[in-house]
Amino acid sequence: MAIVIAILIIIVVLVLLVLGYFITTQRSLVNLDELCKNALSQIEVQLNSRWDALLALAQTASQYAKHESETLINVIRQRRGEDVNTPTAVNEQQGALQQVVGRLIAIGEAYPDLKAADLYREVTDGVKQYEENVRMSRMVYNDTATKMNRMVRQWPSSIVASILNFGQKEYLKADQEQKQGYPNLNDAFGRK
Repeated sequence: MAIVIAILIIIVVLVLLVLGYFITTQRSLVNLDELCKNALSQIEVQLNSRWDALLALAQTASQYAKHESETLINVIRQRRGEDVNTPTAVNEQQGALQQVVGRLIAIGEAYPDLKAADLYREVTDGVKQYEENVRMSRMVYNDTATKMNRMVRQWPSSIVASILNFGQKEYLKADQEQKQGYPNLNDAFGRK
């Protein structure tokens, strides 16, 4: 009789340990999932702020290049309100932003008076700050996605993740144009 009770106690303790692990792992997965969603939301906020800054820049440039800036203003207004709740959408927004920034820089280069204007410089500085904020938000998202992906893939948390339908998070990719624009340090320092 004492052996049966001991076996039952061991079984109950094991069940409680497994249940405790399951609950703590579920909470960790939910926490990481929410952190990923929050990071994407922060990126969306920063991208929208960046679109606002670009709109101000385009409006400033409109005094110098009427047709080109009107086109850019319309593009910016259309893109600004788009949902950016997936890594793919973030990457698409990033590409669109790069195109608009490139066109605005070209306008600034074509009109030296515009480039020298205080308002143009202020707005350009604001755009650069938002670019930095987006870069930092992207890093936070990718770091959080890494933690989530580890939990989803590593055993034994992968069992809990599979049961509760938690999947891996997609990473935000580096902009290909930026990657190509990196300087070759060997060339810069004269090394072969």
